[in-house]
Amino acid sequence: MVVITVMVAGVLEAVIACAVLGVLLLAVTVKDAHGKNLLTRSSTRVGWWVNRSRGSNVYRSGPLGRALWGTYQLPGLAAPTRLSEHTDSYGRPFALLYTPATGSYSVVIGTEPDGAALVDQEQIDIWVADWGHWLANLGDEPGIEAASVTVETAPDSGTRLRREVSTQLDEDAPEFAKAMLRETVLRYPAGSSTVKAYVAVTFAAAARPGAKRRKPDEMGRELAARLPGLTAGLQATGAGAAHPLSAQELCEAIRIAYDPVAATLIDEAHAAGEVPELTWPDVGPSAAQASWNGYRHDSAYSCTWAMTAAPRGNVQSGVLARFLAPHRDIARKRVTLLYRPIDAARAAAMVEADLRAAEFRMTSTSKPAARDTLAVRAAAATAGEEASGAGLVNFGLLVTATVSDLEKAADARAAIDNLGATARLRLRPVYGSQDSAFAAALPLGLVLPKHIKVPAELRDKL
Repeated sequence: MVVITVMVAGVLEAVIACAVLGVLLLAVTVKDAHGKNLLTRSSTRVGWWVNRSRGSNVYRSGPLGRALWGTYQLPGLAAPTRLSEHTDSYGRPFALLYTPATGSYSVVIGTEPDGAALVDQEQIDIWVADWGHWLANLGDEPGIEAASVTVETAPDSGTRLRREVSTQLDEDAPEFAKAMLRETVLRYPAGSSTVKAYVAVTFAAAARPGAKRRKPDEMGRELAARLPGLTAGLQATGAGAAHPLSAQELCEAIRIAYDPVAATLIDEAHAAGEVPELTWPDVGPSAAQASWNGYRHDSAYSCTWAMTAAPRGNVQSGVLARFLAPHRDIARKRVTLLYRPIDAARAAAMVEADLRAAEFRMTSTSKPAARDTLAVRAAAATAGEEASGAGLVNFGLLVTATVSDLEKAADARAAIDNLGATARLRLRPVYGSQDSAFAAALPLGLVLPKHIKVPAELRDKL
């Protein structure tokens, strides 16, 4: 372009064209610590201004809301989802979530992790190996598009402990023992927390590329025979008793995520032997508003971070222990690991391309850097493991911190920054898309690359 400008217009115009092109190249090539260039940051800011001018960041539902049907529908990416319930081959009911925008079905599995306390390191190594096998097998499962693991920590209301003690208390027991139990019920919930873990597996609605999308009944019949194998594989990874969530359990989990105050009411209803009947159109917030760096929804305020760099070097099994543990400055914390399995054909080409690129960087100079040498070793090890049958997955991480008081938001942000440093993670707030990131961190099985307008391949090149 510069040469043509010199030939047609002149030298001065060519210098101006060269300067403009140089600025454009700098906007694409110069990146910050999180790998974001000026073009990406500017497009995010412009998109946020457009959404705010349209009022898309404000959501009101219910009889007095903006929705014409008067329900408490989920906002944002989860708005078009549809929920149905089916029964697997073991007779267990499971919720099937359909996302029409991406043509995918999601199944949520509830787990009871055993934890690493008082467990031998040999057993932990076996769990880690089984987890790697479970992820590797996802690439061989037909139709699986993505998987996510959500670990949520929240304050314990004490309702379950109160119900357990009241049902097991013997009236003929000594008064001292009964008084001690009653005092424990009153004092123990203060400062205690609960830990819940969910695994969401997303399947493609079409059996093969170009085929017709399957209906919920057809997909439910197919997954009914496959769910027992998935849950059995999870139990070997230390996930504990894995079972698919029913429609009622999934509705309760999403309702509590958007309105944490409802957790106490739901626990009290279960303690009284009642089941609060919730339907999918009624689990969303009555009011929600997204800002540049936060998300206000019903009775809480949340902020979501995304991982921009994974831990370097050797990663031990306990690297996320403190990161996943409850924190006193964060009322509710939700850590979601996102996985997208890569098929065997693409995986082989990718690892070979990475190995060639690493070798080129090392041999392009007479004095290669230590990082380039380690990159060649890591790429060679990855290629060798893939050739021996290991699977390859794309992974990411989202962290959502929720507080009940807006004044505690600064403490929660500082806590996440410190926890990210202990886990050797580089985190960045999802600026301008807090509402979408909040929904993606929920156990809904949303596949984020399918919701963006710019193809993921083009975004990676930029």
